[in-house]
Amino acid sequence: MANTIRIKRSTGSTAPTSLENAELAYAEGTNILYYGTGTGGAGGAATAIEAIGGDGYYSTLSTAQTISGAKTYTGTVDLSSATVPTFTCSQNLIVSGNLTVSGTTTTVNSTTTTIADKNLELAKGAANDAAADGGGLTIDSGEGDKEWKWLDATDCWTSNQSIEVAGSSLKYRIDGVDVVTKTGLGSTVVSSSLTSLGTIGTGVWAATDVAVAHGGTGASTAAGALVNLGLTATAAELNTLDGITSTVAELNVLDGITSTVAELNILDGVTATAAELNALDGITSTVSELNILDGVTATAAEINMLDGCTATAAELNIVDGSTSATSTTLATADRMVINDNGTMVQVALSDLVTFLENGSVSGFELDGGTF
Repeated sequence: MANTIRIKRSTGSTAPTSLENAELAYAEGTNILYYGTGTGGAGGAATAIEAIGGDGYYSTLSTAQTISGAKTYTGTVDLSSATVPTFTCSQNLIVSGNLTVSGTTTTVNSTTTTIADKNLELAKGAANDAAADGGGLTIDSGEGDKEWKWLDATDCWTSNQSIEVAGSSLKYRIDGVDVVTKTGLGSTVVSSSLTSLGTIGTGVWAATDVAVAHGGTGASTAAGALVNLGLTATAAELNTLDGITSTVAELNVLDGITSTVAELNILDGVTATAAELNALDGITSTVSELNILDGVTATAAEINMLDGCTATAAELNIVDGSTSATSTTLATADRMVINDNGTMVQVALSDLVTFLENGSVSGFELDGGTF
Protein backbone atom coordinates (compact mmCIF):
# COMPACT_ATOMS: atom_id res chain seq x y z
CA MET A 1 0.00 0.00 0.00
CA ALA A 2 1.39 3.40 -1.03
CA ASN A 3 2.13 6.00 1.60
CA THR A 4 -0.05 9.14 1.59
CA ILE A 5 1.12 12.43 3.05
CA ARG A 6 -1.65 14.77 4.11
CA ILE A 7 -1.47 18.33 5.50
CA LYS A 8 -3.96 20.28 7.46
CA ARG A 9 -6.43 22.30 5.47
CA SER A 10 -9.25 24.71 6.10
CA THR A 11 -12.04 26.08 3.88
CA GLY A 12 -11.74 29.41 5.69
CA SER A 13 -9.61 32.44 4.92
CA THR A 14 -7.61 32.77 8.13
CA ALA A 15 -4.31 31.32 9.28
CA PRO A 16 -4.40 28.38 11.69
CA THR A 17 -4.19 29.34 15.34
CA SER A 18 -1.55 26.67 16.14
CA LEU A 19 0.77 24.22 14.39
CA GLU A 20 3.46 21.77 15.42
CA ASN A 21 7.03 22.48 14.49
CA ALA A 22 7.51 21.85 10.73
CA GLU A 23 3.77 21.20 10.33
CA LEU A 24 1.99 22.54 7.19
CA ALA A 25 -1.54 23.94 6.86
CA TYR A 26 -3.41 25.30 3.81
CA ALA A 27 -6.29 27.79 3.84
CA GLU A 28 -8.48 27.16 0.80
CA GLY A 29 -10.36 30.48 1.20
CA THR A 30 -7.20 32.48 0.45
CA ASN A 31 -5.04 29.82 -1.26
CA ILE A 32 -2.21 30.41 1.27
CA LEU A 33 0.11 27.74 2.64
CA TYR A 34 1.31 28.13 6.25
CA TYR A 35 4.31 26.59 8.04
CA GLY A 36 4.93 26.14 11.77
CA THR A 37 8.40 27.18 12.76
CA GLY A 38 10.35 26.99 16.04
CA THR A 39 9.70 24.72 18.94
CA GLY A 40 7.84 25.56 22.03
CA GLY A 41 9.48 22.94 24.24
CA ALA A 42 7.61 19.83 25.28
CA GLY A 43 5.22 18.53 22.68
CA GLY A 44 7.06 20.29 19.80
CA ALA A 45 4.50 23.10 19.27
CA ALA A 46 5.57 25.81 16.78
CA THR A 47 6.38 29.22 18.18
CA ALA A 48 5.40 31.07 14.94
CA ILE A 49 3.21 30.44 11.94
CA GLU A 50 4.41 31.89 8.62
CA ALA A 51 2.82 32.07 5.20
CA ILE A 52 5.22 30.44 2.78
CA GLY A 53 3.24 30.27 -0.46
CA GLY A 54 0.06 31.17 -2.30
CA ASP A 55 -1.47 34.40 -3.68
CA GLY A 56 0.49 37.50 -2.63
CA TYR A 57 3.48 35.63 -1.30
CA TYR A 58 6.54 34.18 -2.97
CA SER A 59 6.77 34.92 -6.70
CA THR A 60 8.56 32.87 -9.30
CA LEU A 61 12.06 33.93 -10.29
CA SER A 62 12.04 33.56 -14.08
CA THR A 63 8.56 33.11 -15.51
CA ALA A 64 5.90 35.75 -16.26
CA GLN A 65 3.59 36.35 -13.36
CA THR A 66 0.79 38.78 -12.48
CA ILE A 67 0.79 40.04 -8.94
CA SER A 68 -2.17 42.17 -7.78
CA GLY A 69 -3.13 43.90 -4.60
CA ALA A 70 -1.30 46.45 -2.51
CA LYS A 71 2.33 45.62 -1.74
CA THR A 72 4.62 47.27 0.80
CA TYR A 73 8.38 47.14 0.25
CA THR A 74 11.13 48.18 2.59
CA GLY A 75 14.80 48.51 1.87
CA THR A 76 16.13 48.99 -1.69
CA VAL A 77 14.21 47.86 -4.79
CA ASP A 78 16.68 47.45 -7.65
CA LEU A 79 14.99 47.84 -11.05
CA SER A 80 18.13 48.88 -12.94
CA SER A 81 17.93 45.85 -15.25
CA ALA A 82 14.15 45.85 -15.54
CA THR A 83 11.92 47.25 -18.28
CA VAL A 84 8.72 48.91 -17.07
CA PRO A 85 6.33 49.44 -20.05
CA THR A 86 3.80 51.55 -18.11
CA PHE A 87 4.22 52.90 -14.63
CA THR A 88 1.71 54.85 -12.51
CA CYS A 89 2.77 56.36 -9.21
CA SER A 90 0.05 57.83 -7.01
CA GLN A 91 2.53 59.10 -4.40
CA ASN A 92 5.43 61.55 -4.47
CA LEU A 93 8.26 60.33 -6.70
CA ILE A 94 11.77 61.48 -5.88
CA VAL A 95 14.57 60.72 -8.34
CA SER A 96 17.91 61.30 -6.66
CA GLY A 97 19.88 60.39 -9.78
CA ASN A 98 19.59 61.52 -13.39
CA LEU A 99 16.26 61.15 -15.20
CA THR A 100 16.37 60.35 -18.91
CA VAL A 101 13.18 60.33 -20.98
CA SER A 102 13.68 58.81 -24.41
CA GLY A 103 10.10 58.95 -25.70
CA THR A 104 8.75 61.37 -28.31
CA THR A 105 6.26 63.11 -25.99
CA THR A 106 6.63 64.10 -22.34
CA THR A 107 3.41 65.22 -20.64
CA VAL A 108 3.42 67.07 -17.29
CA ASN A 109 -0.04 67.68 -15.82
CA SER A 110 1.07 69.52 -12.69
CA THR A 111 -0.18 73.07 -12.04
CA THR A 112 3.23 74.40 -11.05
CA THR A 113 6.60 73.24 -12.38
CA THR A 114 9.71 74.45 -10.55
CA ILE A 115 13.13 74.07 -12.16
CA ALA A 116 16.31 75.06 -10.32
CA ASP A 117 18.39 75.12 -13.51
CA LYS A 118 19.00 78.66 -14.83
CA ASN A 119 19.02 77.60 -18.46
CA LEU A 120 16.56 75.55 -20.51
CA GLU A 121 18.10 73.98 -23.59
CA LEU A 122 15.71 73.32 -26.47
CA ALA A 123 16.35 71.56 -29.79
CA LYS A 124 19.30 69.71 -28.27
CA GLY A 125 21.50 68.27 -30.99
CA ALA A 126 20.11 70.49 -33.81
CA ALA A 127 22.78 70.54 -36.53
CA ASN A 128 21.99 74.11 -37.71
CA ASP A 129 19.39 76.91 -37.63
CA ALA A 130 17.18 75.09 -40.12
CA ALA A 131 17.00 72.11 -37.77
CA ALA A 132 16.13 74.43 -34.86
CA ASP A 133 13.45 76.27 -36.90
CA GLY A 134 10.18 76.63 -34.98
CA GLY A 135 11.75 75.98 -31.59
CA GLY A 136 10.35 77.98 -28.69
CA LEU A 137 7.37 78.21 -26.37
CA THR A 138 3.70 77.71 -27.18
CA ILE A 139 0.79 78.46 -24.82
CA ASP A 140 -2.19 76.30 -25.69
CA SER A 141 -5.35 78.44 -25.84
CA GLY A 142 -8.83 77.72 -27.09
CA GLU A 143 -8.78 81.18 -28.69
CA GLY A 144 -5.56 80.51 -30.60
CA ASP A 145 -2.09 79.43 -29.48
CA LYS A 146 0.29 82.13 -28.19
CA GLU A 147 3.78 81.54 -29.58
CA TRP A 148 7.35 82.73 -29.07
CA LYS A 149 9.49 80.89 -31.60
CA TRP A 150 12.80 81.00 -33.48
CA LEU A 151 12.28 81.21 -37.25
CA ASP A 152 15.14 80.32 -39.54
CA ALA A 153 13.64 82.22 -42.51
CA THR A 154 13.95 85.59 -40.72
CA ASP A 155 16.80 84.67 -38.35
CA CYS A 156 14.70 86.17 -35.55
CA TRP A 157 12.72 85.36 -32.46
CA THR A 158 9.10 85.83 -33.50
CA SER A 159 5.87 86.21 -31.53
CA ASN A 160 2.35 86.05 -32.89
CA GLN A 161 1.16 88.37 -30.09
CA SER A 162 1.71 92.00 -29.12
CA ILE A 163 4.49 92.70 -26.62
CA GLU A 164 3.60 94.76 -23.54
CA VAL A 165 6.44 96.14 -21.41
CA ALA A 166 4.88 96.86 -18.01
CA GLY A 167 6.66 99.76 -16.29
CA SER A 168 7.17 103.40 -17.29
CA SER A 169 10.95 103.25 -16.66
CA LEU A 170 11.56 100.18 -18.83
CA LYS A 171 13.15 100.49 -22.26
CA TYR A 172 14.15 98.62 -25.39
CA ARG A 173 17.93 98.40 -25.88
CA ILE A 174 20.20 97.32 -28.74
CA ASP A 175 23.89 96.64 -28.17
CA GLY A 176 23.78 98.27 -24.73
CA VAL A 177 22.15 101.51 -25.96
CA ASP A 178 18.61 102.76 -25.22
CA VAL A 179 16.59 102.75 -28.46
CA VAL A 180 12.96 103.22 -27.37
CA THR A 181 11.46 104.37 -24.07
CA LYS A 182 7.87 105.06 -23.13
CA THR A 183 8.11 108.68 -24.23
CA GLY A 184 10.85 108.91 -26.84
CA LEU A 185 13.56 107.57 -29.13
CA GLY A 186 17.17 107.12 -28.11
CA SER A 187 19.84 109.62 -29.18
CA THR A 188 21.43 107.06 -31.51
CA VAL A 189 18.32 106.90 -33.71
CA VAL A 190 19.43 109.39 -36.38
CA SER A 191 17.75 108.06 -39.53
CA SER A 192 14.27 106.87 -40.39
CA SER A 193 11.95 105.95 -43.25
CA LEU A 194 8.90 107.66 -41.73
CA THR A 195 6.41 108.99 -44.30
CA SER A 196 4.12 110.83 -41.88
CA LEU A 197 4.27 112.37 -38.41
CA GLY A 198 1.81 113.64 -35.84
CA THR A 199 1.98 117.09 -34.30
CA ILE A 200 5.54 118.15 -33.39
CA GLY A 201 5.23 120.31 -30.27
CA THR A 202 8.87 121.33 -29.79
CA GLY A 203 12.23 120.82 -31.46
CA VAL A 204 14.77 122.34 -33.82
CA TRP A 205 14.79 121.62 -37.56
CA ALA A 206 18.42 120.79 -38.42
CA ALA A 207 17.94 119.02 -41.74
CA THR A 208 18.02 120.32 -45.32
CA ASP A 209 15.65 123.12 -46.37
CA VAL A 210 12.10 122.04 -47.19
CA ALA A 211 11.25 122.71 -50.83
CA VAL A 212 8.37 124.99 -51.82
CA ALA A 213 6.63 122.03 -53.49
CA HIS A 214 6.57 120.27 -50.11
CA GLY A 215 5.15 123.20 -48.15
CA GLY A 216 8.42 124.94 -47.25
CA THR A 217 10.36 127.92 -48.60
CA GLY A 218 13.41 126.08 -49.93
CA ALA A 219 15.65 128.49 -48.03
CA SER A 220 17.26 128.95 -44.62
CA THR A 221 17.02 132.77 -44.60
CA ALA A 222 14.10 135.18 -44.88
CA ALA A 223 15.67 136.86 -47.93
CA GLY A 224 16.13 133.53 -49.66
CA ALA A 225 12.56 132.51 -48.83
CA LEU A 226 11.19 135.71 -50.41
CA VAL A 227 13.16 135.07 -53.59
CA ASN A 228 12.05 131.43 -53.81
CA LEU A 229 8.43 132.47 -53.28
CA GLY A 230 8.72 135.09 -56.05
CA LEU A 231 8.37 138.16 -53.80
CA THR A 232 10.62 141.24 -54.15
CA ALA A 233 9.33 143.07 -51.09
CA THR A 234 11.74 143.23 -48.17
CA ALA A 235 11.03 142.03 -44.66
CA ALA A 236 10.76 145.68 -43.55
CA GLU A 237 8.15 146.35 -46.23
CA LEU A 238 6.19 143.24 -45.31
CA ASN A 239 6.24 144.38 -41.68
CA THR A 240 4.10 147.33 -42.75
CA LEU A 241 1.21 144.85 -42.69
CA ASP A 242 1.88 144.16 -38.99
CA GLY A 243 -1.08 145.46 -37.01
CA ILE A 244 -3.72 145.36 -39.76
CA THR A 245 -7.11 144.58 -38.18
CA SER A 246 -8.83 143.13 -41.25
CA THR A 247 -10.67 139.87 -40.59
CA VAL A 248 -10.14 136.61 -42.48
CA ALA A 249 -13.41 137.19 -44.30
CA GLU A 250 -12.25 140.64 -45.39
CA LEU A 251 -8.86 139.34 -46.52
CA ASN A 252 -10.62 136.60 -48.48
CA VAL A 253 -11.96 139.33 -50.76
CA LEU A 254 -8.49 139.16 -52.35
CA ASP A 255 -9.03 135.46 -53.13
CA GLY A 256 -9.26 135.14 -56.89
CA ILE A 257 -7.41 138.33 -57.86
CA THR A 258 -5.47 137.72 -61.09
CA SER A 259 -2.76 140.32 -60.53
CA THR A 260 0.76 139.00 -61.09
CA VAL A 261 3.63 139.25 -58.62
CA ALA A 262 5.08 142.05 -60.73
CA GLU A 263 1.80 143.97 -60.58
CA LEU A 264 1.47 143.45 -56.83
CA ASN A 265 5.02 144.68 -56.42
CA ILE A 266 3.79 148.12 -57.51
CA LEU A 267 2.84 148.42 -53.83
CA ASP A 268 6.50 147.87 -52.90
CA GLY A 269 7.66 151.10 -51.26
CA VAL A 270 4.22 152.45 -50.30
CA THR A 271 4.61 154.48 -47.08
CA ALA A 272 1.03 154.20 -45.90
CA THR A 273 0.76 153.03 -42.27
CA ALA A 274 -1.32 150.11 -41.02
CA ALA A 275 -3.92 152.61 -39.73
CA GLU A 276 -4.15 154.23 -43.17
CA LEU A 277 -4.43 150.85 -44.90
CA ASN A 278 -7.20 149.95 -42.46
CA ALA A 279 -9.27 152.67 -44.06
CA LEU A 280 -9.91 150.05 -46.75
CA ASP A 281 -11.37 147.72 -44.10
CA GLY A 282 -15.05 147.22 -44.88
CA ILE A 283 -14.98 148.13 -48.58
CA THR A 284 -17.68 146.14 -50.39
CA SER A 285 -16.01 146.05 -53.79
CA THR A 286 -16.00 142.58 -55.35
CA VAL A 287 -13.00 140.72 -56.78
CA SER A 288 -14.15 141.66 -60.26
CA GLU A 289 -14.27 145.33 -59.27
CA LEU A 290 -10.84 145.16 -57.62
CA ASN A 291 -9.48 143.50 -60.76
CA ILE A 292 -10.14 146.76 -62.61
CA LEU A 293 -6.89 147.84 -60.93
CA ASP A 294 -5.09 144.90 -62.55
CA GLY A 295 -2.60 146.45 -64.95
CA VAL A 296 -2.71 149.98 -63.51
CA THR A 297 0.60 151.73 -64.27
CA ALA A 298 0.49 154.19 -61.40
CA THR A 299 3.76 154.45 -59.50
CA ALA A 300 4.25 154.17 -55.76
CA ALA A 301 4.54 157.96 -55.61
CA GLU A 302 1.18 158.36 -57.36
CA ILE A 303 -0.44 155.82 -55.06
CA ASN A 304 1.08 157.66 -52.09
CA MET A 305 -1.20 160.59 -52.94
CA LEU A 306 -3.83 158.60 -51.06
CA ASP A 307 -1.55 158.52 -47.99
CA GLY A 308 -3.34 160.39 -45.21
CA CYS A 309 -6.79 160.24 -46.82
CA THR A 310 -9.42 160.23 -44.05
CA ALA A 311 -12.38 159.16 -46.18
CA THR A 312 -14.31 156.22 -44.77
CA ALA A 313 -15.19 153.06 -46.68
CA ALA A 314 -18.80 154.27 -46.93
CA GLU A 315 -17.64 157.60 -48.40
CA LEU A 316 -15.33 155.91 -50.90
CA ASN A 317 -18.12 153.55 -51.92
CA ILE A 318 -20.13 156.57 -53.15
CA VAL A 319 -17.85 156.67 -56.22
CA ASP A 320 -18.05 152.89 -56.72
CA GLY A 321 -20.14 152.94 -59.90
CA SER A 322 -23.40 153.58 -58.03
CA THR A 323 -26.31 154.96 -60.09
CA SER A 324 -28.59 155.63 -57.13
CA ALA A 325 -29.47 159.18 -56.02
CA THR A 326 -30.35 160.47 -52.57
CA SER A 327 -33.19 162.97 -52.16
CA THR A 328 -31.68 165.86 -50.12
CA THR A 329 -32.93 169.36 -49.29
CA LEU A 330 -29.98 171.63 -50.04
CA ALA A 331 -28.96 174.32 -47.57
CA THR A 332 -26.54 177.22 -47.94
CA ALA A 333 -24.15 175.50 -45.51
CA ASP A 334 -23.97 172.33 -47.66
CA ARG A 335 -20.72 171.69 -49.52
CA MET A 336 -19.78 170.80 -53.06
CA VAL A 337 -16.38 169.80 -54.54
CA ILE A 338 -14.77 172.38 -56.86
CA ASN A 339 -11.45 172.27 -58.76
CA ASP A 340 -9.93 175.56 -57.66
CA ASN A 341 -7.33 176.12 -60.37
CA GLY A 342 -5.91 172.59 -59.95
CA THR A 343 -6.69 172.16 -56.24
CA MET A 344 -9.74 170.18 -55.17
CA VAL A 345 -11.64 172.04 -52.41
CA GLN A 346 -15.03 171.94 -50.71
CA VAL A 347 -17.17 175.06 -51.31
CA ALA A 348 -20.34 176.09 -49.47
CA LEU A 349 -23.47 176.45 -51.63
CA SER A 350 -23.75 180.01 -50.34
CA ASP A 351 -20.49 180.82 -52.20
CA LEU A 352 -22.02 179.43 -55.40
CA VAL A 353 -25.05 181.69 -54.92
CA THR A 354 -22.80 184.75 -54.40
CA PHE A 355 -20.83 183.90 -57.54
CA LEU A 356 -23.92 183.50 -59.65
CA GLU A 357 -25.44 186.78 -58.38
CA ASN A 358 -22.29 188.69 -59.43
CA GLY A 359 -23.02 188.81 -63.13
CA SER A 360 -19.94 190.88 -63.93
CA VAL A 361 -17.80 188.05 -62.67
CA SER A 362 -19.87 184.98 -63.47
CA GLY A 363 -21.35 186.32 -66.70
CA PHE A 364 -24.58 184.82 -65.49
CA GLU A 365 -27.67 187.11 -65.67
CA LEU A 366 -30.81 186.50 -63.72
CA ASP A 367 -33.61 187.88 -65.88
CA GLY A 368 -37.13 187.68 -64.64
CA GLY A 369 -38.41 187.93 -68.26
CA THR A 370 -41.56 189.70 -69.60
CA PHE A 371 -45.26 189.00 -69.72
